Amino acid sequence: MSPLQSNASATPLKIRAAPSFASVGSPYFGILLACMAVIVILSNIGASKGVQLGPFVTDGGFFLFPFAYILGDVISEIYGFKVTRKAIFATFALSIFASLAYWVIIALPGFTDDFGVAKQQALELALGPVPQIVLASLLAFLTGQTTNSWIMVRLKARQGEKKLWARLMGSSGVGEFIDTLIFCAVAAPVIGIVGFGMFANYVLVGFLYKVAVQYALIPVTTLVIGWFKRHEPTYGA
Repeated sequence: MSPLQSNASATPLKIRAAPSFASVGSPYFGILLACMAVIVILSNIGASKGVQLGPFVTDGGFFLFPFAYILGDVISEIYGFKVTRKAIFATFALSIFASLAYWVIIALPGFTDDFGVAKQQALELALGPVPQIVLASLLAFLTGQTTNSWIMVRLKARQGEKKLWARLMGSSGVGEFIDTLIFCAVAAPVIGIVGFGMFANYVLVGFLYKVAVQYALIPVTTLVIGWFKRHEPTYGA
């Protein structure tokens, strides 16, 4: 046997195991999808209101939206990229349906007394901008969440079950930046944000807040993912 053959036999190749994912046959995926859809729809409504917190500019959906990305992280880690992509499309199909429902509600003839007219005006002001907010959210979340999920799954293919915290931090930072930039660019005129300084404030505050929330909740997200891995019947099967 030659020295080359001897060294080759003495150093076995390490075969990287394929990452584990679960199928969507159990009820858990449906619950996660429903929660993500409700959060995104509520965020779209809240985002129609500009919010001023001291020197910081944001919108009324700022406290909800990071949780949609956290749920996206859970779905990506447990079910994989293809399932997460379907969840993203389903969420925004429901968002578009909600936006169409608002349009019908506003268009329906209402009471003509003073109270009815006031309610109609309030609905038009509150829900009227939502279609453009949905468009902004559609473009932003579709791009950002897809990027987030792709990074999560690619890193898992390299790391296996280890370094979940690194996957959560790396994917969230990139995904949230893309999401925030696109959303703010499309939604800012509807919300009432004008001028480059105000827009830059809006983007920076939104990005830093979302990432800070996700990073702060990584220990909780890790526990939730661990629970799903233990209780999802098909995970690792």
